Amino acid sequence: MLLEVGKTVEGKVTGITPFGAFIDLGEGKTGLVHISEVALSYVKDINEHLKENDEVTVKIISIDNKGKISLSIKQALLDKKKTQASRPVSSRPEEIDWSKKDSDSSTPVSFEEMMNKFKQLSDERMHDIKKGMDSKRGGNYKRSSGSY
Repeated sequence: MLLEVGKTVEGKVTGITPFGAFIDLGEGKTGLVHISEVALSYVKDINEHLKENDEVTVKIISIDNKGKISLSIKQALLDKKKTQASRPVSSRPEEIDWSKKDSDSSTPVSFEEMMNKFKQLSDERMHDIKKGMDSKRGGNYKRSSGSY
């Protein structure tokens, strides 16, 4: 197997040190995943994330003149997330079966009842969206035109 920078490959953890983990890439090739490249979050103790003989997916981030191979589990994870996010997602909203009958009676639901139900669901969703936007802005606050 030809190892190239930017390629994602499978490997096996062969050794763990305080600064990273050595990964066997096959064909006698070994690379190092630095502790900063092990996970998407801060890693204080590498042993909490990796164990010897673990199978991992790594991305080759560099190969120097001496043949030292630098690897990243974090970048492999990010690449995987990007490819999953770029897959086309159905743009169709969830289907609503308008022909369903009300569970309380055997008569079909009237148009007004369906509209009321739709409005209620819509209002609940809008409330959830606004609540999420407020939390991203730093909570509920009011702007004032006066000085601080």
